[in-house]
Amino acid sequence: MPMMTMTDMQMREYLRLYLVLGSVNCKTDPVQVVEEAIRGGVTMVQLREKGRHALTGSAKRELAMRIHAVCRSFGVPLIINDDIDLALTVDAEGVHIGQEDEPAWQVRERIGDKILGLSVHTPKEAEASASWQVDYLGVGPVYPTCSKEDAKEPRGPAMLRDIRVVNALPMVGIGGITAERTADVIWAGADGIAVISAITGAEDIYTAARKLAVAIPPHRLSKGQ
Repeated sequence: MPMMTMTDMQMREYLRLYLVLGSVNCKTDPVQVVEEAIRGGVTMVQLREKGRHALTGSAKRELAMRIHAVCRSFGVPLIINDDIDLALTVDAEGVHIGQEDEPAWQVRERIGDKILGLSVHTPKEAEASASWQVDYLGVGPVYPTCSKEDAKEPRGPAMLRDIRVVNALPMVGIGGITAERTADVIWAGADGIAVISAITGAEDIYTAARKLAVAIPPHRLSKGQ
């Protein structure tokens, strides 16, 4: 395998513990959730403000700005889910899109050199993304999850192994991942784990994030990839 660029290596580090959240996922102020989660070990944050009762307009923009301020204070990238205009308005570090969203090549033209993540569910989708200037892949759901109303059928860690065969991009697994399942996700080919309820649904955000952070095995690259 060709030697990875420093950019790829940094991306893989950002993906180690990736928190995805919106106001509808949080029991308390999402901004406080983000701060406690980062203190516990979260390495990247995605604002996914979707679903019933999700914020819109100026309220959504204000939340993004407040979360971004916290992320910046810790040097943690903020990714905006499927809202390029918002990402540009708050100068977030990147955007994450799904298969049904605006085409990746078109998003790349709009966001320049910001981080671009893409959700994939099959090796075919992952293979197609190789020429789209995507920075990382979000693969899932790995396990059953109730956090996303539009979640597809879970396929287990095998889907990560299958996708890794056809695409060498940095990759994060998402969907029903717990501390106990983390090692299986990493050794199946992911560079990190993305979680929603495993952190946002916890009574103690810091402790929940810390438990996940320490459960992540040493980086795959150190094992000779």
